[in-house]
Formats: sequence, C-alpha cells, structure tokens
Amino acid sequence: MTTTEAKVANHYTNGALQSAIAAGWAKMRDNSDAAPVDLLAGVDEFHIGGRPATKMVCEQLNLSPGLRVLDVGCGLGGAARFMASTYDTIVEGVDLTPEYVSVGNTLTHEVGLSDKVGLVEGSALELPKADASFDRVTLFHVGMNIQDKALLFREIARVLKPGGRLAVYDVMRVGEQALDYPVAWAQDETTSFVGTVPAYKSAIEAAGLSVTLEASKKELAQEFFTKMKARMAESGPPPLGLHLVMGQDAGLKAANMAGNIAKGAIAPVLLMAVKP
Repeated sequence: MTTTEAKVANHYTNGALQSAIAAGWAKMRDNSDAAPVDLLAGVDEFHIGGRPATKMVCEQLNLSPGLRVLDVGCGLGGAARFMASTYDTIVEGVDLTPEYVSVGNTLTHEVGLSDKVGLVEGSALELPKADASFDRVTLFHVGMNIQDKALLFREIARVLKPGGRLAVYDVMRVGEQALDYPVAWAQDETTSFVGTVPAYKSAIEAAGLSVTLEASKKELAQEFFTKMKARMAESGPPPLGLHLVMGQDAGLKAANMAGNIAKGAIAPVLLMAVKP
C-alpha cells in the first residue's frame, strides 16, 4: 500500500463501525419486515443517490444469473450484495480499507450471501484478480481517491473478459470552481483527485475499452441531498445512515458536497464502456 493509499484507507476507517451498524440494524429490524439487504442500504451503499443510483447503474449492465462481477472500491459491499441478491450474480469486491472489508464480509454472512459475495483487501491499481476473469466491473465513487486513472483503467481492462462491460459512477469535475472541504471522500485536497469527464474517457479508451454512454446525474444528486436535508430536519439521523460511515463531521461533508454540486464544480457522472 502506497503512502497515499494508506491516507485514503485511514480517512475511511472508523474503528467502531461494526458495533454502530449492529445497533442501528437491530432498531431497523424491530420496526420493519423489509429484507435485510434492503434494511442495510442506507449505510452500505456509500455513494450519491444510494440504492436508486445502484439500481440505475445495474440497469445499464445487463446482469444475469451466473455472471461474475468485480466491484472495485467496494466499501462495505452494499452494491455487491444488491447485485447478488437481485440478479443472482457472483460478486467479488476489492477495497483498501481493512475495516470495510471485515465489516462487509460479516454483513454478507449475516444476510446469507457468503456463497455469492466475497470482499478482499487490495488496491485498485494492482487488483488481486486474474486476467480476463470478470464479465462486469463496477466503480461506485472510487476514482476521486485515485490520481493515476490510466493505471486504474488498465487494471480493469486486464481483468475484464472480452465483451465485458464496465460501469463507472464517480464524482467528476464539470467546472473550474475551487472545492470546499471536507467531503465524503477526503478531508482536503491531498487525497482528492477528482477528474474531468474527458480525462476519464481518455483513460478508459487508452486502456482499450470503448465508451458507450456518458450521462450526468446532477439532478439525481440534488434530489438526494434535498431529501437528506429534509429528513435530518424532520427526524434527525436514521438508525442506519451514511453519517455512520462519514463520521462526526458528516453534516459538514454532506453540505459541502451539495454546495460543490450546486455551484457547478462537480457532479456524479455515469460512464459505460465495453471491452472489444
């Protein structure tokens, strides 16, 4: 792990995430008969838009039973568990943060998906996976912490099978305005590497993949933060919410992200690509 990667992993490390999620999950189960994977969605799908955004990405992937999916920067594995439980896929996840991997594997076991989902520690720049071993690869808000986008997409192209599809759902630069920190992925600019849409597309294509779709999700993001603010004002943080993974300054991070989007500096963008 490089020095920068260690800083990124430290940024996401909570130290007491397992107990915090367990307590929130117990409260949720007492008041809902929803499926466990759905109950966890508020905390384990750590990207703008949450579960609706995960569904949006999956709809573009043409998933079907038995396909092998790699979720790069998988976090707690929420998207991986959703793909496995909804589409009967086999999903592997890779993440830098040991706590995320440990807690994620525990949650996977508790919801009965250990035969379909497995998370491991590793770097997106040196994926611990064999060549041409996956039908699909996903990135949910990952590239903002990775400076070398060219190497990132070369590694993804390496593990993707011919004909395989890539979905990138990242926060990207769409304006020149300075960003306000902290944000969910970084306390300051030292570990923040938000790229432009053209830079992403260039790196993807240089890796031998063909970009098939580009779609800004700014409106989805604005709706997401508006609803989050309204919920917080009405009833405070939910038992299972992103505040658990963002830490004590979660409110400031959310406000800065919403503000950065509102002033036109950044937006979540979906890019789809295919390996010939």
